Amino acid sequence: MSILINQDTSILMIGITGKQGRIHCKRTLESGTKLLAGVAPGKGGQEVEGVPVFETVAEAREKFPQIQSALLLVPPKFVKDAALQALREGIKLLVIVTEFVPVLDALEVVNEAKALGARVVGPNTIGVISPGKSKLGIMPDYIYGKGHIGIISRSGTLTHETASNLTFKGFGLSTCVGIGGDSVIGMNHGDVLELFARDDETDAIVMIGEIGGTSEEMAAAKIKELDLKKPVYAYIAGMYAPENKRMGHAGAIVSGGMGTVKSKVAALEAAGVTVCPTLGKIVEYIEEYNIKTGGRLKTLEPQAD
Repeated sequence: MSILINQDTSILMIGITGKQGRIHCKRTLESGTKLLAGVAPGKGGQEVEGVPVFETVAEAREKFPQIQSALLLVPPKFVKDAALQALREGIKLLVIVTEFVPVLDALEVVNEAKALGARVVGPNTIGVISPGKSKLGIMPDYIYGKGHIGIISRSGTLTHETASNLTFKGFGLSTCVGIGGDSVIGMNHGDVLELFARDDETDAIVMIGEIGGTSEEMAAAKIKELDLKKPVYAYIAGMYAPENKRMGHAGAIVSGGMGTVKSKVAALEAAGVTVCPTLGKIVEYIEEYNIKTGGRLKTLEPQAD
C-alpha cells in the first residue's frame, strides 16, 4: 500500500503540449507511470510521446474513465478554470505544479475540491511520488528509492535533497508529498500525516517545513489527536532568516506569534516529534532509530558513489 497514488493509478496531464508539459510527459512515461491522456484546448487530436491529447477533461475521461488523477501544468492565469474543470469532471486528486497562482483563484479551487470530496496538492508543488509505483509530479524519480519512510514537505528542493540522502544511505521512501509553498494550498502537513498514520508501508515520517504559515503547528496538533506511534522527524527551514525579510515562498509569512521557527519547534517537540537542527541530521537520527529497533526500517542497497 501507499498513499494517494499506487501502481494502478492512471493519470492525465493538463497542459501537455506546452514546453514543460512535453518534458514531463516524457519523464513521467519513463518512470513507468500510467499516463493515459493529455488535455490542451485547441490541440485535441494531437499526440505527445504517443499520449493522445484531448480538448477537455470530459473528453479524456470519456475515453479513459479510469482516470481520476491529474497533473496540472498551465500558466497561472489559466489555473483556476483548468482546475475547476478537472474537479467538476470527476478528478479526485489534482496536483497543481504552477507557481504564482492568484490567491483568490487558489482559494476558490481548494474550496471547490472540498465541496466535491476531492484532494488538491499545491499550488507551487513538485507533486507526489510513490517510488517504484507511480508519480504525479515533476521530481526526478531516480533519486527516490523505494522503501518505508514517508516525506511531507513544503520545499521541492529540500524534498529532493532529503530523498537523495536517504536513498544513498539505503533508506527508501513509501510516498513523498510536496504540499507546496504558497499561502493557500490544498493538503497540508496534517492531512498527509493522517494518511501516513494508516499506511502499513510507512514506518517513519519526515516533515520538512519552513517559517511562515501554521501548517507545522497544525500538524503537531494532528499528531496528538491521532496518538501517532510512528516516529516523526522534522526540519524547519529558515531558522536564521532575518526578521521582516521577504522570503521566496508566498507562504513564508510570520504573523500573530505563529509561523516562527520557535513556535513551530515548540509545538512539534511537545507532540513528540524529533526536530532536527540541520537537514543532514535527519539521516543520522533515522540510522540511530533503525539500529535501536533492530532494523525496523527495512533498508535498500546503498547507492554507489
